[in-house]
Amino acid sequence: MADATTSDSTRTAITLVHLSCLLGGQVTTSGDRRVGKLSDVIVRLGDGGYPPLTGLVVTAGGRQRFAHMHDVARLDRDGVQLSSDPDQLGPFERRQGEVLLAKDVAGRHLIHLSGARLVRANEIELAHIDGRWSVIGVDPTSKPVLRRLLPRGARDRIRAGGTVDWAEIEPFVSHVPTARLRIPLRKLARLHPAQLADLVEAASHEEGEEIIAAVGGDRELEADVFEELDMEHQVEFLRSRSDDEAARVLAAMAPDDAVDLLEELDQERRLPILQRLPAPHQRKLRSLLSYNPETAGGLMNPDFVAVSAERTVGEALAEVKRSPVAPEASGVVLVTDPAGHLAGTVLVVELLRGDPTAEVGTVAHPDPVALTPDADVHEVSRAMSDYNLAVLPVVDDDRAVLGLISVDDVLELLLPEGWRRQYGMTSTNG
Repeated sequence: MADATTSDSTRTAITLVHLSCLLGGQVTTSGDRRVGKLSDVIVRLGDGGYPPLTGLVVTAGGRQRFAHMHDVARLDRDGVQLSSDPDQLGPFERRQGEVLLAKDVAGRHLIHLSGARLVRANEIELAHIDGRWSVIGVDPTSKPVLRRLLPRGARDRIRAGGTVDWAEIEPFVSHVPTARLRIPLRKLARLHPAQLADLVEAASHEEGEEIIAAVGGDRELEADVFEELDMEHQVEFLRSRSDDEAARVLAAMAPDDAVDLLEELDQERRLPILQRLPAPHQRKLRSLLSYNPETAGGLMNPDFVAVSAERTVGEALAEVKRSPVAPEASGVVLVTDPAGHLAGTVLVVELLRGDPTAEVGTVAHPDPVALTPDADVHEVSRAMSDYNLAVLPVVDDDRAVLGLISVDDVLELLLPEGWRRQYGMTSTNG
């Protein structure tokens, strides 16, 4: 395809071309002297914008030659015309920061950031704007596949299917020996950890490793993504890491999620990794390992916020602010009697609406539902459903609090294996 459009404000001509319509085309000089055939297009990726074309790979006499874009007089579906002496074309060599569109990008997955999904670059769209050629998008639909089945001169008869703007795309480049780039963390950080986990699960192992490596610059985000991955992928990525690296990831995860993952690792790796965890985290995991994973004890998170009934509402709110407990586990504050036994619960929102000088015991809901660690998952789910609970305390026989179960922990155990891949995000291959 080679269409020309004109902006009403700038009156600047814009030429659009499919990459597949260029590849294999004749490369000539202004005097129609044949030089060779176009075998690839070189671009320089950056940290934003539309990647500019920096040169062409021309196959001439069985060798690959490099033609700089400054020497390209014409580039369209009919071929490439050079303004320079073809005898001056040097050998093609990969340069740092450059990527080959046909070899490195075409047919591969890319991350569609705004859609939080993978798309496949079945076609790459190029545009000549303001005197410069750039990559402007990709077509992930099936139309480019049909286009490639036609003779090169007839390929432009198949119009674009649905072009995705390159500004919304981040390519995988770890397979490119000269890219020296990685997916920018700041771009991935715009996505929810669950979306990132979906991307990892839909990607190949190499692509998933690239996403994990990118989010590794933010340890909290890395841990959040690991918690969202299905167990199969969690184990897969930890197996390729050293004991120290695995311990670093587990230490940043919620204890209940960390212990679930630890139990899935090979027996000979569990103790070395456990011994590398910080002492407080290690004690929590050792305690959780003593419970059956499908009981209240195995489901609970030992991190929670608890205050004595004699404390004031203001003091309880200050305790919530100081607590490192994850937000989903700190929306409910557990209230204890002077002996440390569970006496009530209160929502943080109720504390915010209450009198800061009032005692917490006066605003708490007394005698909350709680289970012992040996209660099975069906008892847990029934209690949370019957009493409409987002969290459920786990206590010992004396009602001393041991941990807290959140509704998402129960859902993950009850939902069928592979539910996210079945109902969630999948890659778009056209």
